[in-house]
Amino acid sequence: MENLVKYQGSCHCGVIKFEVDAPQTIEVESCNCSICKKAGFLHLIVPLRNFQLMQGKEFLSEYTFNTGIAKHTFCKVCGIKPFYTPRSNPDGIDINVNCLDTVPKNIKIVEFDGQNWENNAHTLAHKST
Repeated sequence: MENLVKYQGSCHCGVIKFEVDAPQTIEVESCNCSICKKAGFLHLIVPLRNFQLMQGKEFLSEYTFNTGIAKHTFCKVCGIKPFYTPRSNPDGIDINVNCLDTVPKNIKIVEFDGQNWENNAHTLAHKST
């Protein structure tokens, strides 16, 4: 297994700060579903144990829709969505790579057809283990 690197991230205004342990080389998904497309979210799904909220819990707001399994979290101040609990991996966390303070040097972006989520979600199931 590749060694993990600690990355820091935040929302736009900086009241929410977090750390995530992830490999130096990461694979992320670019999803074409309505919420991801509009938010510009690049998905880095990791086990929850690799994530730590450093500050700003009181500034998080939650949004759910459809099945209510995914817990979309937004900053109440600036509106940015730095991470959320994904429906595909409710035992993990999905980090928006665009919210990392230092972007990993090697990123492979994979297209994910979230418009047809039910047919494709199984391809993400291993990411939080």
